[in-house]
Amino acid sequence: MHDVLVLGGGMVGVSTALALQAAGRDAAFIDRQDVGQETSYDNAGVIQTEAVEPHPLPLALTTFIRSAFTRSNDVNYHLTALPAYLCPLWLYFTLSLPARHKEISRTYAGLVRRATADRAPLIAVAGADNLIRRTGLRFVYRSQQGIDASTAEAERISRDYGVEVAIESPSELAQAESHLKPGLAGAVHWPETWSCAAPGELTRSYAALFASRGGRIVTADVTSPGGDVSAKEIVVAPGPWSPMLRKRGYHRHSTGGGTLNAPMLLGESATVLSPMQKGLRVLTGAELASSTPVQLQRSTAAASELIDLGEPVETGPWYGSRPCMPDVLPLAGKAPLHKGLWFHFGHSHQRFTLGPTNAALLAEEMTSGSAPVPDLSPARLRYL
Repeated sequence: MHDVLVLGGGMVGVSTALALQAAGRDAAFIDRQDVGQETSYDNAGVIQTEAVEPHPLPLALTTFIRSAFTRSNDVNYHLTALPAYLCPLWLYFTLSLPARHKEISRTYAGLVRRATADRAPLIAVAGADNLIRRTGLRFVYRSQQGIDASTAEAERISRDYGVEVAIESPSELAQAESHLKPGLAGAVHWPETWSCAAPGELTRSYAALFASRGGRIVTADVTSPGGDVSAKEIVVAPGPWSPMLRKRGYHRHSTGGGTLNAPMLLGESATVLSPMQKGLRVLTGAELASSTPVQLQRSTAAASELIDLGEPVETGPWYGSRPCMPDVLPLAGKAPLHKGLWFHFGHSHQRFTLGPTNAALLAEEMTSGSAPVPDLSPARLRYL
């Protein structure tokens, strides 16, 4: 019998197993397929140390209307699905009001700002440094209005949280990223952010490290694992299968695009371009419920105006879900009603960034008995 069994073999689950192993616990993890095949593969591969404030629900009337009528590419939804989303969306709205959002951001920033420091030793010992770029992240804009608004917000973030930022003119941007077409108004560059050329491969390298240290990896359905898999405690880290609000996201690789030096967000189209081993990955915003191609079509069109994409690598897009808590903060701690049960999920857009950091915090709680960050406790569910 193991001390702890972790349910989930994505970035969050594998990081949790590694952290518990490092804390001296006999840990194992189980997943229904190979490591890093779900949303640990389907993401931009960005460790976002600049994302110190979680995305609130748009409160400005014009922005809200654009989202409500799907005139922007940030969000797409289906009317038939809305009834199931009304309660969590209402909670999301109340927790996006300025005072509460500011309070949440203090906790969130404390997690995000330590993300690269927590990940660096894992990358080194797993022999995965070749997958990591330390070239930052760019937000690029076509309009002067867009770059001006983003500059003002970036300077506020830098001032309030101590995040390094650089504002790049069109010529500076062209020098940094020579494959971009002309016509951009500039970029906001966040140099402290890291990125990964193969997120699934990085997750697998962590799993290999866990196994090399004596950890057990089981590939089976958790509802009927087969064989002898038992433990005194269980950590639930199911990633996209978490029982909560899910936002769907899409990506597709292309053969062109040259070689971007850093991933970039196209500010006016809610599109991310991220250079990967498989090619240039084009990623979309969020969709609620049914699968439709509209967001990826818009994102591909926007990317094509900026860079020569070439041909698609896959025959169709990849898509996955991002499980979200209404207050945006993940769950990482003891289940309020069941002894020996622990939660670690609900990271929304930042599971790749926050997985190892929250895993370290959870392992500390499981070994010391005190919660390092009480705001992450599942006990807060009763107040949501």
